[in-house]
Amino acid sequence: MSIEKWNQRYRAAEQSIETPSPLIARFTADLAAGAALDLACGTGRNALYLAERGWRVTAVDGSPIAIAKLRERKIEINAEIDARVADLEGSEFQIRPDSYDLICDCYYLQRDLFPHIKTGLRPGGMAIVIVHLSDEPSESATRARPGELRAYFDDWRILHYREGRPDDPYHQRAVAEVVAVR
Repeated sequence: MSIEKWNQRYRAAEQSIETPSPLIARFTADLAAGAALDLACGTGRNALYLAERGWRVTAVDGSPIAIAKLRERKIEINAEIDARVADLEGSEFQIRPDSYDLICDCYYLQRDLFPHIKTGLRPGGMAIVIVHLSDEPSESATRARPGELRAYFDDWRILHYREGRPDDPYHQRAVAEVVAVR
């Protein structure tokens, strides 16, 4: 979907979700806070959740409307979040190596980001990724094939992997989820 279509959805408050992804909440509940990156953060539900728990969060999304809403919400709760507008597909944001303790990528599939996610984490850092699954066996630009997400992290310690109906009440399509540690 184009940035302009996302902007329209955010203007219409179609993507105004307040609660964090259940997978993020589950796997970060007992983690010591550190530096976190929230890719394709939308209006920042995960970024805000992490910041409220002491994480130093960088949140990136291509939609200026989404980032403006995140900036408004972070002021309301006095959260420290570096919220940036950047087109991830256009390489407007670079993930620096060994910079984060946690990288979240929820409901956004950009295959060429996976190597950068992996190198962007410090040793012992955690990646939490959720993508929609394709209904077709052929390649889809926005949906993963069964087993594809796991394969990106086969050389890491996988704490959680699941394919199927999401636990997130705001998403209905089948997903693949991975939580992996470098």
